[in-house]
Amino acid sequence: MTVYRRRNTVERCLNQLKGFRGTATRYEKTATSYEAAITLASLLIWARSIGIRTLAGGGLLV
Repeated sequence: MTVYRRRNTVERCLNQLKGFRGTATRYEKTATSYEAAITLASLLIWARSIGIRTLAGGGLLV
């Protein structure tokens, strides 16, 4: 994999994370809670990429 491809992948991931308001504006006060928000946002991005849709009620729809 070329350096350009790796950089492009990382930049696209960061742009998707910016779509989550809490991570883009950093509402969390501690580093631990900010890391948890990033982890949760990353999990949601990953779930969407493999076709798992989330429901408003907290359940998952495959």
